[in-house]
Amino acid sequence: MMKKRQVVVRTDGSRRNIGGSSTRNIRYVECQRNHAANIGGYAVDGCREFMASGEDGTTAALTCAACGCHRNFHRREVDGGEVVSEC
Repeated sequence: MMKKRQVVVRTDGSRRNIGGSSTRNIRYVECQRNHAANIGGYAVDGCREFMASGEDGTTAALTCAACGCHRNFHRREVDGGEVVSEC
C-alpha cells in the first residue's frame, strides 16, 4: 500500500519551524472536477474560486456555492505556495 504525498512549491523561500505554533494559510481556488466523466469526455465548469455554502464547522462549508462540488475538487494553495501534485 502506498502512502499519499503532497509536493509543495514555496514561492517565498522561507522555512517553517515544524515544532512551532505556525499557522498555515490554505486557500482553495479553481475547480478541477471533470463534469463529463460519466460520458467519457473531459469538461470543467470554470468555477474560479471556492465559496463555502455555509458557516465554518458545518457540512455545508465543504460544498462550493458556485459549482456545487466538494472542496476537495478545488485546487489548493498553501502559504503562498502551490500544491503541484498529490500522489
